[in-house]
Amino acid sequence: MTATTSKDLSSAPAVETIGVAKRYPSGVEALSGIDLRIEPGEIFALLGPNGAGKTTWISIVCGLARATGGSARVLGLDVVKDALAARRVVGLVPQEINFDPFFKVREVLRFQQGYFGVRRDDARIDEILAALDLTAKADAGTRELSGGMKRRLLIAKALVHAPRVVFLDEPTAGVDVNLRRDLWDYVRELRRRGTTIVLTTHYLEEAEALADRVGVIDKGKLLVLDTPGALLARHGARRIKIKLAAPLTALPAELAALGATLEPGGLELSCPVATPGLPAPPANGQPAPAEIRRVIAAVAALDASIAVTDLRTEQPTLEQVFMALVGHRKGAAA
Repeated sequence: MTATTSKDLSSAPAVETIGVAKRYPSGVEALSGIDLRIEPGEIFALLGPNGAGKTTWISIVCGLARATGGSARVLGLDVVKDALAARRVVGLVPQEINFDPFFKVREVLRFQQGYFGVRRDDARIDEILAALDLTAKADAGTRELSGGMKRRLLIAKALVHAPRVVFLDEPTAGVDVNLRRDLWDYVRELRRRGTTIVLTTHYLEEAEALADRVGVIDKGKLLVLDTPGALLARHGARRIKIKLAAPLTALPAELAALGATLEPGGLELSCPVATPGLPAPPANGQPAPAEIRRVIAAVAALDASIAVTDLRTEQPTLEQVFMALVGHRKGAAA
């Protein structure tokens, strides 16, 4: 094992992969040289279609799979050369249930502490159980737990040894809305305590609500890496929608100059508008997004016979960004 000082750990990235590649004996290339740096205390969301390479990348960083090229470090610890030390600072919430169904909840967490060389610490277990609303089930068999409670127990297992970097691989898959919101709150609390969170999710609103930065991976390659706001500005478009009482056969010139379009049927106008606080997306030969007041003024100047029945704005979402990047794949999912 190579020596890594505490100074190295405090100044190192939380996660860093350089040229990480994974090719299976069958010839399938799961990862094609991933360069990615995640800072301490960050919530980072990795998105991509099924089979894009997200879980493979996590497995390599967590020491569960070997890369066929490149290197990976966690808090400055090489996941191959410093394997045991790197594994101790990581917590992993996998997609699959991975605890023994014949033990009680508290026993599962005691065993997990032992696996990581942590002395029995029931106070820590009680803290985790309370934080995840599992106290009432502490002495229940794991077979008695509902699906949502089993997801909570997976998270408790990943956290009971107090890791500094936590990987959440589809943590809210199949859970109800209330539990999902509770887990969001707990993820934010972990970040407040200084824990780095790496998240994969099928729920794009989850990434939008939680992540400081987002990466999109497809076919083993990292396509984009930026803050949600910057991605929305670059790939999404805030729009003002204007519903009309009677259909139009032609788009008024005043609105066409602002980049508006007439929806099929002629009953709705749509015009891109600037998002406050975000830079305008690339024009790509189209008019730059107008300010809302200019669009409203143009509508107000229309012929009196054109009656407006509704006006609303639609915000860009990460789903728009995702579909713009990987929507070419039939059935793509994050």
